[in-house]
Amino acid sequence: MNKILTIIGPTASGKTSLSIEIAKLVNGEIIGLDSRQIYKFMNIGTAQPSSDDLERVPHHLIGIRDPKYTISAGQYTEMVKNKILEIKSRNNVPIICGGSGLYFRSLYFGLFNKSKSDKEIRKKLEKAYDRHPEALLKRLKKIDLEYAEIVHINNKKRLVRALEIFEITGKGPSHHFKNQKKDNLGSKMFTIYLFRNKNKLSSRISARTKKMLQEGWIDEVRNLLLLQKKSGFTFSALNSIGYNQIIDYLNGLLDYKSLEINILQKTNQLSKKQKHWFKKENIDLKVDMDQLKVREAANIICNLVYM
Repeated sequence: MNKILTIIGPTASGKTSLSIEIAKLVNGEIIGLDSRQIYKFMNIGTAQPSSDDLERVPHHLIGIRDPKYTISAGQYTEMVKNKILEIKSRNNVPIICGGSGLYFRSLYFGLFNKSKSDKEIRKKLEKAYDRHPEALLKRLKKIDLEYAEIVHINNKKRLVRALEIFEITGKGPSHHFKNQKKDNLGSKMFTIYLFRNKNKLSSRISARTKKMLQEGWIDEVRNLLLLQKKSGFTFSALNSIGYNQIIDYLNGLLDYKSLEINILQKTNQLSKKQKHWFKKENIDLKVDMDQLKVREAANIICNLVYM
């Protein structure tokens, strides 16, 4: 089988460790598929691979973009495709790994092109968001409940874009995604979904959150806020789980215990949304990571995909 291995799953399911183990076995290079890990200065809070991991296996699209710049699904898709070609030119094996359902879908099916941007509509929606973001999310739920379930209220860009698409085409994003034709990349992907027992996944999220806070996540956010102030830009990447809560903590709105509890709640909610999203994607193999050690899973997958 000569397909591009793609490892997806909810946060804290073990994607990074498995992809590294596989890459070591097949001379692979890992391409990140994460809307936040691509940013610089956000190593801890986005759970980027450690410096040791980065030395052991080449990684791409990890910690490369300044947080003052946004990135669209279309831009990310093109970057992934270019990295695949680059890795193959070295006769190495590309392995895609991440938890972004939107980016995965964009890779697999391609981006829909039935709608164009409209600056006036977008400007109107952005002003409406600034006045009352809850009203826009409520509207999106009426228009496209499926898509609204995976859009966080703090993600202004995605929420505004979803409503812009509706106003231009009369249909929500989910309708367009479902009516896209598969492009060649989708047909070349072998997608593996990692899953774990709900309670075990929650325990892993809890342990990882505690570790991230102990390793300096709060200082990371404090430094990003200083950098944001100096740059004069608004870092949209800071509208992410954990970062929002730590900003509240730094502003005295949360104590440390409440901070930790709040991050855990938000991360578990994210995990639930990711599982809901990936249930609807084309999955070639599901792997129960509670039943296998990482090395065992890596050997099984390599024998299936590369032999």
